Amino acid sequence: MTKFPIPCRPRDHLAAIGRRYPAAWGTVDKLRADRGKAGLPAWPDWCFLPLAGSYAIISSQARVDRLPLGLIGEVPVLGALAAWRVTQGIYRFDPAVYDAVRDTPIDGEIPCEILYRLPEWCVYIETPDMRWHDAILHGVFAHLEWDAATGQRHELRLLLDTESGLIPSVLHLGPWPLREAIDRAYREGVKHIPELSINEQTAMQVMLPEDDDGMAQMTDDAIKTTQPIVSLMLYLCSQAAEIGDGARQPANPTLKLVRGKWRMYQADKPTTWDVGVRMGSALRAAYAAEERGGTHAGPRGHIRRAHWHTIVSGPRLRADGTEIPAANRERKVLWMPPIAVNLTNLGNLPATIHPVR
Repeated sequence: MTKFPIPCRPRDHLAAIGRRYPAAWGTVDKLRADRGKAGLPAWPDWCFLPLAGSYAIISSQARVDRLPLGLIGEVPVLGALAAWRVTQGIYRFDPAVYDAVRDTPIDGEIPCEILYRLPEWCVYIETPDMRWHDAILHGVFAHLEWDAATGQRHELRLLLDTESGLIPSVLHLGPWPLREAIDRAYREGVKHIPELSINEQTAMQVMLPEDDDGMAQMTDDAIKTTQPIVSLMLYLCSQAAEIGDGARQPANPTLKLVRGKWRMYQADKPTTWDVGVRMGSALRAAYAAEERGGTHAGPRGHIRRAHWHTIVSGPRLRADGTEIPAANRERKVLWMPPIAVNLTNLGNLPATIHPVR
């Protein structure tokens, strides 16, 4: 764990949104303090503040009841940066782990229950050598959203820090694959187009695919660019011991009563958390052994590809003999790292490469 020097991109974005909405942080503190009272819902602990709060802050400053299309894009930006402001954690993956994790495909349902274990309300993950379509992707702000309108829908909210600016992306969480998570978010957005003005609807139609083939291509592109980010997040959420040096762990702060008002002070400065240092050392040892080759008596040594593995545990039957649905049983998601096969001189590697729970 190291302190991050100023200036840095995430801190610059935070300062910029604070200048655009100078009253935002005081209002955020008040909304957090009034959670579950004063007519506000008691949203879950894993959500810092529903985006409805950001919408209210921006519309109040703009003195409008309904935000125009030009300001709606500010809502996810303010929401992500408000949540990141109180901890300012920047997560830097070991290069070997970074490459192994981001190249691990997510097959079947997203193990979204793991995402509720984010180490902080909002994290910033550095993304070297990644792009979002044609733009350089420097990093990603990621947090969880509880939809205040329905009280039901849960979302993974990404704010992509690209060379072209901050770009929001949404995944609807549930027992479905990544493609459906993207499609559900898209369909929800389309539902609200009639609420826009005529000129705004025209502007939106220009950006939408013209037919089903165009929609399928747009989803394919979104999967290609989003999957590596989700894989990095799953690793971050699934193994707290691989974050930092063991002396300190990231955590969310609590409200403090100051002069009769509840406040949540922002972090003094960003903190960089190293991720996967021990795992990275083990992977490099395995890769070096692979280069040397295996024993003469057996096949050449190699590295088996990493993959995600979900284990369902607990009783299979109820007391009356009926089957308990898999969705209601305990699920553990393991990241199975690249495994050394037929490599004999790796020292303590078997103890350091292990499933990540």
